[in-house]
Amino acid sequence: MTADRALPNLPASDFAVTRRFYESFGFRTTFSDDGWMILRRGTVELEFFSHPDVDPLSSAHQCTIRVADLDELWLAIRATGVPVADTGHPRLHEPRMQDWGMRAGYLIDPDGTQLTLIENPR
Repeated sequence: MTADRALPNLPASDFAVTRRFYESFGFRTTFSDDGWMILRRGTVELEFFSHPDVDPLSSAHQCTIRVADLDELWLAIRATGVPVADTGHPRLHEPRMQDWGMRAGYLIDPDGTQLTLIENPR
């Protein structure tokens, strides 16, 4: 029996660019056609819709990824050359304890989507 779940639907201006970016740190394509793409890394699944006109500078798209090992994911992304920076895309923000009580980092993907990377409490 498959558990109930909700999945983010995120914009991709170019599926090939999005696929290469996410596959560089461990995601694999499980479905793709002209209008939809699904990527998976372990138990994390992201779904992308074709949006050729998405503007990375004004995008308000975002989602949260909760993981057991935040450092492993963050280091895997960092190893691909994504810079730690305050501006630009793609970029990373280092994990730290947030004011709201959990440890989190941030990834801004090539289309300007913010992925909040949160470490599950132990």
